[in-house]
Amino acid sequence: MDIELIALISMLGVFLLSNLLFKLPVSISMILGAISGAIVGGEGIPLRHLFEGTFAYVDTCLIISTAMLFMTAVQESGAMEALSSSIVRRFYRYPAIMLILLMVLVMFPGMITGSSTAAVLSAGALVAPVLLLVGIPKEKVGAIISMGAIMGMAAPPINIPAMLIGGGVDMPYIGFDGPLFLLTVPCAIFIVLFLGLRHCRNIDIEKIQGSLSEDIGKRYGFRLYIPIVLLVALLVVSKVFPSFPQLGTCFIFLISAVVACFTGKRFNPLEKAISSMETTIPVMAKLMGVGMFIQVMTLVGARGWIVVSSLALGLGFVYFASCTVMPAFGAVSSYGAASVMGVPFLLVIIQRGGSCDIVVAAALSFLCCLGDIMPPTALAGNYAAQIVGLKYGKVLKKSLIPFLFCVMVGLMVMLNSSSLAFLAR
Repeated sequence: MDIELIALISMLGVFLLSNLLFKLPVSISMILGAISGAIVGGEGIPLRHLFEGTFAYVDTCLIISTAMLFMTAVQESGAMEALSSSIVRRFYRYPAIMLILLMVLVMFPGMITGSSTAAVLSAGALVAPVLLLVGIPKEKVGAIISMGAIMGMAAPPINIPAMLIGGGVDMPYIGFDGPLFLLTVPCAIFIVLFLGLRHCRNIDIEKIQGSLSEDIGKRYGFRLYIPIVLLVALLVVSKVFPSFPQLGTCFIFLISAVVACFTGKRFNPLEKAISSMETTIPVMAKLMGVGMFIQVMTLVGARGWIVVSSLALGLGFVYFASCTVMPAFGAVSSYGAASVMGVPFLLVIIQRGGSCDIVVAAALSFLCCLGDIMPPTALAGNYAAQIVGLKYGKVLKKSLIPFLFCVMVGLMVMLNSSSLAFLAR
């Protein structure tokens, strides 16, 4: 047996045992897995490589932290609450449009933080009561919230698995917006309409009017939404007009967060910033653990072994594993799935030729994100089940068909990546 394979098995074994058996955090489990792989591979405890791996995704950590500050500020200002109530009041006569807009609201925090957990705990917690009010059963509401959060996690502008896959092959995170929108928007629309439309055809607005929050929207009006409009405008202008001063994504998030402190309800910015960082630190710790894990995989040759072995097994195996093993591995960590499997699978597919690397990387990242609905960890699914007051099994059952639909879309995009290359321009 090759030493590279032995090192890889030891890394994955220690990682899975630490996380699933000893219930250690994913970040600590990945660090232990990296150390064990280095020892088995004959490298001892390579402090330099572990240190370098820790900072491999420091730019991504900065984006996540500033995005979470913005999301917290917008939520505390009352903008999200007012927006959900306004959507129902204005579009209850058009349930399909209403549901799609509520789905976008669920996705929004995930789109700017790259975290499905953040989406469930922020917008999901606000939208779930609204969906229950309009008559959607609890288990379907949980499925909509969890799958919507995952679609937000996979959607641009921030898709962390795509960043991890791109970083593994020295591919800049540029040109991903089109492919990711193609993957997430149709899936999000299908999910919310498939699960919720038949329950919302005859909404009695008089019965639910009292449960909808109107005070915040009436008190502050359009100014509540200024931070969101400013964020979108700055992000779009910086891409469309290269001559415009490039502020950087992190600085744009910070500017919009500061503006949100003055456009709605008053809150303590320092206190809320600290609480938002408490939510973000576990995500950043996972990225640091992933960085160490990948650095050691490269050091001991395990990463190259996966690529060579996948080439020998053929493209059919890679496509099959992408649709099955990657989401299953994502149950432990979607970031780990992107780094451990996404990078080698991308190298195998693009080495065959005729594929657009950006479109394939986007599809692989999309499939990795689906792991957040998979047991036993199922971060998005478990939090969504808690919000609606059900056991996770009932939410998972209603999520099965949407999950399979998303896997099919991801596979079709991969298989037709060359035809969709224009989306990456």
